[in-house]
Amino acid sequence: MPLEIVKPADIEKKSFEIITEKLNGKIFGAGKDDIIKRVIHTSADFDYADNLVFSDGVIDKALSAIKSGACIITDTNMAFSGINKKIVSKLGGEVKCFMSDKDVAQKAKERGITRAMVSMEKACSVDKEPILVIGNAPTALIRIYELVMEGKLNPSVVIGVPVGFVNVTEAKELILNSAIPHIVSKGNKGGSTIAAAIVNALIYKIRKH
Repeated sequence: MPLEIVKPADIEKKSFEIITEKLNGKIFGAGKDDIIKRVIHTSADFDYADNLVFSDGVIDKALSAIKSGACIITDTNMAFSGINKKIVSKLGGEVKCFMSDKDVAQKAKERGITRAMVSMEKACSVDKEPILVIGNAPTALIRIYELVMEGKLNPSVVIGVPVGFVNVTEAKELILNSAIPHIVSKGNKGGSTIAAAIVNALIYKIRKH
């Protein structure tokens, strides 16, 4: 089969056309389509058409928070790097990752817990209601759940897509079964690139309008 000549500027558009075709006309509704398609575009994994769970009204909550200048906090520098910070900044928001902060590392070592858990504790001190974006650490999701239950943290939205095998599905279930507004990938799949893709899909919704 000969290679198709596609202009660089048209590659993403062509990719989304292929994804749409392979989805066989499947429609997800309620603003989910472009988010799911961007995750598939990032991962080339069509399982995300079935395993991304959106709590009621979560997309509107996320868009409202981003438009209001939300503080988006990630659990990895990879997710931090992948989020379009230019658009977030224009909306008065910011993107943060506390994982490399010296105080986070020190507290985690002293207490024998993960830096991801301490990072979520540090999120309690941000001035704005945060959007928490978890692509790697199930312990971050567990700590988020605990902090919300303790009344110390009130995230606008939790994007919970950690990847792996140890406590991953269990941590996701905590969020899925809670009243916390969430976008969560069921099962073991996920990752920092998936987390960033979801945030960017939300941001691009705002840019389009």
